[in-house]
Amino acid sequence: MSRTIKRGPPPKRPAPRRRQPVRKVPLSQRILARVPVSEETVKKAVTWTITGSAGIAALALATWIGVPGMIGTALAEQVGRAGFRVEQIEVTGLKRMDRMSVYAVALDQQSRAMPLVDLEAVRQKLLRYGWIKDAHVSRRLPDTLLVDIEERTPAAVWQDNGQLTLIDAQGVLLEPVSAAAIPDLPLVIGPGADRQEAAYQALLAAAPALKPRVKAATWVGNRRWDLTFESGETLALPEEGAGTALVKFAEMDGARPLLGRGWVRFDMRDPAKLVARKPGMNQNHAIAEPQGGIPAMTASADGA
Repeated sequence: MSRTIKRGPPPKRPAPRRRQPVRKVPLSQRILARVPVSEETVKKAVTWTITGSAGIAALALATWIGVPGMIGTALAEQVGRAGFRVEQIEVTGLKRMDRMSVYAVALDQQSRAMPLVDLEAVRQKLLRYGWIKDAHVSRRLPDTLLVDIEERTPAAVWQDNGQLTLIDAQGVLLEPVSAAAIPDLPLVIGPGADRQEAAYQALLAAAPALKPRVKAATWVGNRRWDLTFESGETLALPEEGAGTALVKFAEMDGARPLLGRGWVRFDMRDPAKLVARKPGMNQNHAIAEPQGGIPAMTASADGA
């Protein structure tokens, strides 16, 4: 007996899945994904840039068309709140001057909003310091002031009323120094000697052989120099023609040494003769220069 096998309906095939459309990622987002900072930081920087640029442009326009200063200041403050505000000071070129003094000047602002920082005013304040020969001040957005300093070079030590002060080649006062820490620089002594530093350097340059042997120079009566040598002697130079007299003294010392021979003072204020004195001598000696160029010594009653 045969059986009839009933077959059910064929199983339904699952409906084919609908392919999801591929979402295209914008190029800007792909670039952001590769930047080693958070997306939030990048967006904030872009916002600062747009806001700051708009604020600066608005401030420039307000100034150009003559909008009252209060409105311009308000716009500048808005730019500062957007992130364009002085937060850092970078100083270059300093060797001797106190760095904190530069920071104090740069930060001495009524407002630290970048558009309101007066760069020329900062420069002029810095130039009041003796050490600073020149300064360049600029902005680096969003928050940094750049200060590049050109310092003066010490050329001598000026002594006046017991006070020692470093000066440069033009006689600009740099800073006080103590006797215990006096640097190896020429010493100029007396009122007004600081203002004669350039002329003094020119005087020494006329006789380079003697320059390293000069220990100090005294500006006498605001009109002439007395030089003191390392060996202890003093040379009185004339008011006029000091360079010529010093060259002549160098030639005489080269022909027959005068320095380091027990003399205490030489006087060349009279262009016709060199007067010399030793300790305990009642009379000075005049050293004349004959035609042969070799100095000869004769007794003289001239005063020192």
